[in-house]
Order: sequence, then C-alpha cells, then structure tokens
Amino acid sequence: MIGARTRAREVALQALFCRDVLPDRGWQHAEQTVRESEVPPEVREFARELVDGVHRRVDEIDGMLVGATENWSLERLAAVDRNILRLAVYELIERDDIPARVTINEAIELGKRFSTAQSGGFVNGVLDRIRKDLGLPAVELDAPLDEDAARPLDLGDAPLGGSEA
Repeated sequence: MIGARTRAREVALQALFCRDVLPDRGWQHAEQTVRESEVPPEVREFARELVDGVHRRVDEIDGMLVGATENWSLERLAAVDRNILRLAVYELIERDDIPARVTINEAIELGKRFSTAQSGGFVNGVLDRIRKDLGLPAVELDAPLDEDAARPLDLGDAPLGGSEA
C-alpha cells in the first residue's frame, strides 16, 4: 500500500506538471488539480503545501537546479523530471521534518514510476549535488551492501526460461 505522503507527492507532481506544460493557465491550474484530486483530505493538504512551497520559491529552486545540472538548461529537462526535481528541492530547503534521504528516495521512485528508466539515476545525481551544496548530511543506506549479492549468479547448465517437467 502506498503511503499518504507518497500519494501527496504524486498529486503535487501532477499539479506541477500541469502548470509547467500549460503555462498560460498559471498556478491556478495547479491549485485546481490538487483541489479536485480524489484523495483523502490529509493527502490533499500535504500536496497543497508542496505545490504552494514550490510556487513561493520556484525562482530560487530553478536557480539551484541550473547550478546542479551543468550543460543542461531547465528547458532541456523532461517536464516530469524537472518537476520531480523542483518538488524534491523544495523539500530539501524547506522541510526540516523530512530527512534528505527520504526526500531523495521518494524523488527517485517518482522518476522511475512516471518518467524513464534513466530518470532515477539522473534525479539521484542532481539531488545529491544539491544536498551537498546545502550542507545536508550524506544519504546513507539503511543496511550495508551484501557484496555477495552483487556477484553474478552461476546457473551452470540449468535451462533458461523455467524448469523442465
């Protein structure tokens, strides 16, 4: 089951995306997207906080993104990735109650779910650079890597594609 804050981030991403691709409608369209989302009130409230926060600080956020994405203009970024990054940067600079590792992980998952296969790695790289620039603690794994798990599995002469009956 998906968590309330994760769902709120999805709603906020939809609202920011709509605002981005329909600029003539402005922030009112983003607010309408949140208001009309079919989610519980607490999800809608957190999504509204995120969208309002990005709206208040979008120039600052975009400046940070330009600085962290060398050789890329914001316009060259996919609209989904651009708005995932905006959402996450807002959380990093404004939401002390959310650990950086949670924000970055949520952004990576949004990228994987709503953008391309490469989006997760791209989002991770950009946000980690911004995290460092902000002086936030390093994002550490919850558990150490199992080095044996990274080794290729030796299948020997086992048939590929299933078991023989």
